[in-house]
Order: sequence, then structure tokens, then C-alpha cells
Amino acid sequence: MSTTPLAPVRRVRHQAREAATVMVFSAATSVGLAVTFLLVASLGR
Repeated sequence: MSTTPLAPVRRVRHQAREAATVMVFSAATSVGLAVTFLLVASLGR
């Protein structure tokens, strides 16, 4: 029996990069939705 894991070990920098990517995507989505709601609200006046 082998003690080598089947999946490659994920390095911390890869996890940090993915976390940063998720944070940037989340922030961009939030800003986009906020701008959209502001535009809809201003057009509804």
C-alpha cells in the first residue's frame, strides 16, 4: 500500500489566490447590483 495521496496537495498560495478571486468576484457583483438598483431607482422617479 502506498501512502502517497491520490490528489495533489493544494498549496497555501493556491488557496489564497482562489480566496482572493472569490472576494474580487463577490465585490464586483455587489457593486454591479448596487449600481443597477441605483439606475433603476433614479429612472423610476
